[in-house]
Amino acid sequence: MTIKIGDRLPDGQLQEFIEVETAGCSIGPNTFLVADLIKGKKIVIFGLPGAYTPTCSAKHVPSYLQQFDALKAKGVDEIWCLAVNDAFVMGAWGREQKVGGKVRMMADGSADYARKLGLELDLTGRGMGMRCQRFSMLVDNGVVKSLNVEAPGKYEVSDAETMLRQLG
Repeated sequence: MTIKIGDRLPDGQLQEFIEVETAGCSIGPNTFLVADLIKGKKIVIFGLPGAYTPTCSAKHVPSYLQQFDALKAKGVDEIWCLAVNDAFVMGAWGREQKVGGKVRMMADGSADYARKLGLELDLTGRGMGMRCQRFSMLVDNGVVKSLNVEAPGKYEVSDAETMLRQLG
């Protein structure tokens, strides 16, 4: 069943490649509990089929980087990019996209979290395995406040500009 507005995000784990060691986080892939990350925060999460894919690289991630300041001004604490890739790939892609701490590149390597959200996308026939649908959502203290799921092959409602309009 697909997550919907008013639902709480499901429990689960995501990985993030950490570039600089801090207290509690070593350099390299670190595993985080979603419940711990979302507590008391307003987070924009956008999901996409995969790192380095054309629309994801040329449009989706750049839209959130371009609107970072505007989203923060609307009270957004964090922006996450969620993809079914491993943390090494997400880390490398984040460096290439120059996310510079603006967008957290969250890895869902086995599509477990995409399945829990009901937003998995089977691209096995195209040689890409199980992936994540293209979407965006606003989550406030764990509760989904807005959700924008793209039609297959589209990029029309999950961009940062749409999210800004929804934030008012």
